[in-house]
Amino acid sequence: MKKTCFLFLFLFFGTHAHSQILISLLFGDKLNSPNLEFGIDGGISWSEISSLESSDQRGGLNLGFYFDIRIKNNFWLNTGLMLKSAQGLNNLTDGDLVTIGATPHESSGDYGQELSYWYLPVLAKYKFENRIHLELGPQLGLIRNANVRFESSDGNLTTLIEEDNVDHLNRFDVGVVGGVSYRLLKDMGMSIGVRYYYGFIDIYERVSGTTNSHIYLHAEIPIGAKEISQ
Repeated sequence: MKKTCFLFLFLFFGTHAHSQILISLLFGDKLNSPNLEFGIDGGISWSEISSLESSDQRGGLNLGFYFDIRIKNNFWLNTGLMLKSAQGLNNLTDGDLVTIGATPHESSGDYGQELSYWYLPVLAKYKFENRIHLELGPQLGLIRNANVRFESSDGNLTTLIEEDNVDHLNRFDVGVVGGVSYRLLKDMGMSIGVRYYYGFIDIYERVSGTTNSHIYLHAEIPIGAKEISQ
């Protein structure tokens, strides 16, 4: 877990630094104003798939960008694009393999379903004067890739096999997001928060009830911002 957190911090802030330089050169401060905020959104999610026997959530890094657009007073529209979103489930059982149509291997090992989506949130956000933000709304997803991961170890030999099963999945995911965040400084700077996503569409085309859900612990960092209102 420590290694995962360290890797996330390295990639997240490294990406932020390079992105801030590039976008600032191209757009200056035009992307951030009292009515518009643009920045990097990244964090760690823990996901699961309903109706499968395994309950071992899959954790993974997420990274994208966001826009906050003021609608009226303290009401804002939050949108953007998650370019990297890791979903799925670990330690699939034999029953799970049958359910999703995966090919079992002769040797013993651990199976997991790995999913990656592009996600587009469209959230209504209310920014309180105390820097607490509440948000709620739909989220649309388009699958990038999917595979069943098999890993076994025999002494010093580790075997890793990935079976692509994206053709057995629905291309789109639609659900609802609710979240809360807190801006660390009064008028500018990073916000930290947590979101919960609940999907409405079956992940597998022929398996009813296999919806996706995840908890997302994230940070939003404005790029090129000098003075942003609540």
